[in-house]
Order: sequence, then structure tokens, then C-alpha cells
Amino acid sequence: MRRHPQGALPEPATGERHDLTTIKTLFPYLWSYKGRVFFALACLLGAKVANVGVPMVFKHMVDAMTITTQQAFIIVPAALIVAYGVLRFMTSMLTELRELIFARVTQQAVRNISLQVFRHLHALSLRFHLERQTGGLTRDIERGTRSIGSLISYTLYSILPTLVEVGLVIGILYVNYDPIFSVITTIALTLYITFTVKITNWRTALRRKANELDSAANARAIDSLLNFETVKYFNNEEFEARRYDEQMRQWADAQIKNQLSLSGLNIGQAAIIAIAVTSMLWQASIRVVDGSMTIGDIVLVNAYMLQLYIPLNFLGVIYREIRQALTDIERMFGLLNQPREIADKPDAGSLAADNATVRFEKVSFAYDPARQILFDVDFEIPAGKTVAVVGHSGSGKSTLGRLLFRFYDVTGGRITVNGTDIRDLQQDSLRRAIGIVPQDTVLFNDSLRYNIQYGRPDAADGLIDTAAAAAQLTDFIGRLPDGYEARVGERGLKLSGGEKQRVAIARALLKDPAILIFDEATSALDSRTEKAIQAQIDLAARGRTALIIAHRLSTIAHADEILVLDQGHIVERGRHHALLAANGAYAQMWRLQQQEANEAETRN
Repeated sequence: MRRHPQGALPEPATGERHDLTTIKTLFPYLWSYKGRVFFALACLLGAKVANVGVPMVFKHMVDAMTITTQQAFIIVPAALIVAYGVLRFMTSMLTELRELIFARVTQQAVRNISLQVFRHLHALSLRFHLERQTGGLTRDIERGTRSIGSLISYTLYSILPTLVEVGLVIGILYVNYDPIFSVITTIALTLYITFTVKITNWRTALRRKANELDSAANARAIDSLLNFETVKYFNNEEFEARRYDEQMRQWADAQIKNQLSLSGLNIGQAAIIAIAVTSMLWQASIRVVDGSMTIGDIVLVNAYMLQLYIPLNFLGVIYREIRQALTDIERMFGLLNQPREIADKPDAGSLAADNATVRFEKVSFAYDPARQILFDVDFEIPAGKTVAVVGHSGSGKSTLGRLLFRFYDVTGGRITVNGTDIRDLQQDSLRRAIGIVPQDTVLFNDSLRYNIQYGRPDAADGLIDTAAAAAQLTDFIGRLPDGYEARVGERGLKLSGGEKQRVAIARALLKDPAILIFDEATSALDSRTEKAIQAQIDLAARGRTALIIAHRLSTIAHADEILVLDQGHIVERGRHHALLAANGAYAQMWRLQQQEANEAETRN
């Protein structure tokens, strides 16, 4: 396998350009196929030599044909006609061969970079993904990968061939004709390129603003559609439409300004080319009249100008697209330069966790330095035991699970598994040893089988059936026309809250980890289903190290130890009956929940 190039990468474009850095970053991906690169360049050069040779052959044919028609076919060498056809064919064949040979280089570069960005995004911390808008992020990646192909195509298939052809034409004109022709060509090209670069650089800011507004509109649309239920709950369809329309109005205004500047650029370029062509033909006509040039020479000059005019006419567009492609690639490479907040140490070890003892040692943590969540939290979950954490909303219960998964690193103290600080362990091995049933279950827009099997992608059907049965899913799946192949919809929205949590439970059981975390695992279930699944949870937790984060105290009465969290502090700890006897915060919560349960039964 080829090694992916590494190196310093630019930040996303924020006004300051890093075109050279972007090209240097992209170059190693292409250079890994240097044999194909050299062959493609050889085809490019051969195609252009053949292309500039066509007018020269045609010139000699025209000059020869100026003799009387009766003598023409005798005097015109048949080789000229054959050479004309061969050169035409060689130009097309070498051009197609160049594109064919270089296609693999381009596609492999796009593939390798896309894979590297995808892996890096998954390696970034939860904080990064919570702060980013997914719509804008995916748009940056989409434009960046597409722009790699565009940049290579425009550079290798347009700019470089044009420059080679320009050099050959100027050389031929200088050697064979009056220097005025090469001077006119050089001046015209210099003015054309200078004008194009100046105007295009000015237009870059307009284009970048239009892209930013495009990304913002896309992100707003996706955010609104992902939360369409909330939109409908509050009758805010028209409000969302107005917000989207305002974003699109700003985008439309930016696009109009962009188009106006483009029209000005195209008119200026056309004027420069028209003046150059007129001057060249004027000079050639004068020399034909005085006999220093032949009809074939004027045909040659005209043919060269036409050959240069066509690619030069698009040079401004191509240059603009190259600049934009570099901007888009720079933004994508900027994602690769995002630092990994949570990274493995170079000497990180692997966790062998058939039996795992988890310990929180005076753990403190804050998502934001101004607002601390946990204060000196200290407890142990012995191997094979179950510890439950209860407390009011916002007390820091779910944060314990995120820290154990190492989505964040503690700001004080440490967390150990079998005596080893989890910061000294490879994240992959740590997370393989932990299974979780989260409070908010988000499923893939795929089949039930896929979502259950996600806990262990290589699991056989029998194990999937066992996990589904343990999560009380068998009857539900049996009632579905498509059974396991039924699709769950975007984020699992085709399922009820209880059904989604049962899928999450089945997925965690299928993973068969040494450590289990149940984060409000039965919060979306009715009482009957909760009791049925609670028995399975108790069975699943048996022999495993389990952390249960719960709101309903009746579900954790069996725990080996119960911790009561209040504003990030452990205020009580002990077994169920001992905490009730202590008549503290836990007993108060218990009485309140029992009272609510009794009132619910009375109403029913």
C-alpha cells in the first residue's frame, strides 16, 4: 500500500491565501505516480509539437497549390498530404492518451485525500463536531475533493499545453519571420495575462463571499430539515422559509456582482485578442503585397493566431477556476490541520479487559473553564460489579460516561482501567472494551439489521437474533413486513423512542464489551417494557463492569453501589436500603418518585 504524504497543512482560507503551500501539500499525492506523470507530460509535448506542425505543412501545401492547377498534383508532394493527416491524428491521439494515462493519478489522489480527511474528521474530538455545522462541513469537503480534479484538469489539460504551444509558436515566428510578429504575440500575451491576473485576483473576494453565503445557506437548510419535527411543533415553516430566503437573497446579490465582474473581464480579454489578431494580419498582408511573404505564410500566421486564440479566450475562466479550486482545496486541507484534542500518546498501550476495574480518582472537569461540571469525583467500579449514578438534570451524570469513553480528557485527577490511566491507553482498545446505551439514540438511515449489527459488524445472524431477543425486539421485528430489512429512516425517525432504545440495547449487547454504560437506557420506555428490558439489562450487566446512569431510582435498586450527584459533587453513596435509611437526598428523590408513580396509577 502507498503511504499517504504527511506535512504541514494550511489553515482554511480566511482572506490570506496560501496557494503555494496548498500546491506543495497536494504535490506528493500526484508524485507517488511519477511514472504516469512523466508519460503524460511526454504525450502533452508530443501533441503540441504535432499541433504546431499542422499549419506549417498546410503552408507548404498552399504555396505549392498556387502553381497552375494542371501542375498542382504533380508538384505537391503526396507526403505533405499524408503528413497533414498524420499530424492531425497524432494531435488527437496523444491528447487522449495523456488524459487516459493521467486519469488514474487524478482519481487516486482524490480517493487518498478524501479518505484521509474522512479519517481525520472521525479522529477529531466531540467538541469540534458539536461546534461545527455539518451542512457547511460537508460542502467544504465536497467542493475540495471536486476541485482537486478541476485543478489537475485545468493545469495539465489547459494551462500547461497552452504555455507550451505559445512558446513553440513564438519561437517559430521569431526564427522564420520578421521579429514584429513574435513581438506582437509576446506583448499581447503579456497584456492578456497581466489583465486577467489583476482582475481575477480582485474578483476572488467576490467569489469567496458567494461561496461562504452558499455554504451558510446550505447549512441553514440542512439544520432546518434535520429538525423538521421541531419546526412543525411550533408552526415555524414560514419563519424557516424567510430565514432561508434571506440567506439566498444575500447569495443571489453576491452572484450578480460576481457575474458583472466576469463580464468586464471577458470584454477586456476579447479586446486584447482582437487588437493582436488584427495587427498580425495587417503586418502579414503588407508583406504579402511587397513579396516578402507568400500566401502560405499568411495562412500560417492566421492559423497560429487561431490556435492560440481559442485557448487564450478561455484562459481567464480557467485561471479563475484554478484560483477557486486552490481556495476550495485550501479549505479542505484546513480541516486536516485541525488539531486532535484527544490523541494517543506515542507509547500508548493496549487494554486487555476481560475483567475491568474502573476508578475515578478525584476527577474534575469543565467543558468551559468558566463553568466547572465535576468536582473531585472519586469512586471505583470493581470488576464484575454495578455502580449507579443518580441526580438531578445537569448534575454531571452523563459527563462521567463521556469521560470514560475519552471523548474529553479530565481537567483534574485521572480515570483508570485496571490501574492504567486511560490517557496512557490507545483510544481504539479502550473503546472496544466499552459498550453504551445512550439516552438519545441516533440510528443510521439503513435497515434494522444494519443498526443492530453495527455493534459488531462481523457478527453472524444467530448472534444478531440473540441480541434482538434480549432487547425484547423479536415480536416487533416479526410484525414488520420487511423484518430485519425494514429501514429506520433518517436518525431512526421511523421508530418510536422506545423502539430506538431497544435497538441501542441490542447493539450494545451484541458488542459484548467488558464495560457497559447505560445512560438513561430505559427513559423512553413504558413501564411494562421497562420492566421486561430491565431484567435483560441486569442479565447483561452480570459478570461485567457496569455504570448505570439513571433517573428512575427503581431501575437501579439492585446496584452494588449508588452515587448521588448534586452540582458535580458526590453528596451520598451506598446501597439502596442504606441510602433510604439515611433519609437524605436519595430518600427524598425516592419518595417523590413513588408519589408520582402512585398518582399515575390512580389516574389510570
